[in-house]
Amino acid sequence: MSVTEPLKKPSKADQKIASQSYNRLTSIIGRIHADQAEIEIEETRDKIKIPLSALKLLGEILKAMGQGKLISIVPVATEVTTQAAAEIIGCSRPHLIKLLEEGKIPFIKVGKHRRIKFDDVIKYKKQMKDLQKQNIIDIMNADEESGLYDS
Repeated sequence: MSVTEPLKKPSKADQKIASQSYNRLTSIIGRIHADQAEIEIEETRDKIKIPLSALKLLGEILKAMGQGKLISIVPVATEVTTQAAAEIIGCSRPHLIKLLEEGKIPFIKVGKHRRIKFDDVIKYKKQMKDLQKQNIIDIMNADEESGLYDS
């Protein structure tokens, strides 16, 4: 899955299966005392060893799917292109370049190309969401003070 691949909401059938599997998996994980477990794919009878931490991550994925949430997994140290970062943030590439040059998002240059850590893109996006939320609260408070909500 690429960083910019469109995410799809789980179907109702997938949500139901994920929810049931999550409940089952969490009870099983509680009984595992090793750092790894062996799981079997019933359809093929193949057995694979999997780290306990990966099983716990699978549990979190199933929980989110069961709630109908979109899922995306990106390695922490992933670097993205300016185009991918712009798509994640929801702005144009030229605007993103301006943000980079203003020092609002850290980046490195690889030859002529800029690369941005995925974490830094997400951090900036969260900061902007928080700022938007605060601005909305400020506007609502100003409207309330000016009597716009009085009947």
